[in-house]
Amino acid sequence: MKLQQFRFLFEIEKQQLNISKAASTLCTSQSGVSKQIKLLEDELGIKIFERNGRKLIALSPAGEQILKLAKDILNKVGDIKQTAEQFTDKQKSIAIATTHTQARYVLPVIVEQYLSLHPEINLTIQQGTPEQVATLLEEGNVDIAIATEVLASRESLVALPCYQWSRSVITKKDHPLAQNRKIKLKDIVQYPIITYVKGFTGRNSQDEIFNQHHLQPNIVLTASDADVIKTYVRLGLGIGIIADMAFNENQDIDLFAHNVKHLFGITTSQIAIKKNRMIKPYVYPFIELFAPHLTQDLIKQAIDCEDFKTRQQLFSNVEIPMY
Repeated sequence: MKLQQFRFLFEIEKQQLNISKAASTLCTSQSGVSKQIKLLEDELGIKIFERNGRKLIALSPAGEQILKLAKDILNKVGDIKQTAEQFTDKQKSIAIATTHTQARYVLPVIVEQYLSLHPEINLTIQQGTPEQVATLLEEGNVDIAIATEVLASRESLVALPCYQWSRSVITKKDHPLAQNRKIKLKDIVQYPIITYVKGFTGRNSQDEIFNQHHLQPNIVLTASDADVIKTYVRLGLGIGIIADMAFNENQDIDLFAHNVKHLFGITTSQIAIKKNRMIKPYVYPFIELFAPHLTQDLIKQAIDCEDFKTRQQLFSNVEIPMY
């Protein structure tokens, strides 16, 4: 058995059993990948994949178990490399995957503080959709992921609540809603709405609130970037629904913001780490700076929890800060 064969298995599953795509991603030939998988099957004496002719159609029951163990081995190989880096002169680094909202409005102050305390650390921030962010962490390409959606639904990840936030309805200052002291859902649906793309920044839970009240919002434009939403509100194309953190009274002086926590409630953003993967020691201080309640001991307890419900109970008595 070779580590290369395990990497081929992992990539084939990732590419939905398409050997050609797996070979392309791995910068090798399709025949080379097929040969290594066949050699592994011959050595083990079992079929890892179910086939229809030459086409792979599914992992066999044995293949599913072997792939799981192969992933564990590849994770341990990564841990060995990380451990070795701590005893070399190689620059220490933290890779973060997150969404635009987190990178633009939440992380700058944290990053500035962390780097002032740990100037020897190199930080990398990769932005993407919540799905992309979760996948980057699952595949071991980053050390931590920060997002509002998806992270808790991935079994290979441990998602920890880091902070809570609410929403604001933003309008031009001469808009009729700017005169209302406390707006209602029925007030909002009277106007064209500009808000986040589905799957971003709590959009799904926002839609659920409208559905629960049997209201149909007139959503005319969506974007993943709150700055884009504000731009089109300024053009008079509609009212905006954005995360509170994205509104700055000093910079957005031409807009009016209504906090609508009473309508849409409070949403929790999460920071996630990968199960069965060594955490770099200098990642803990970053997490605690970002979310002071997430101490190293609490994180380790969360990792040891077997399921999501048990992990939730661990945080039942922990006060999650409001952004």
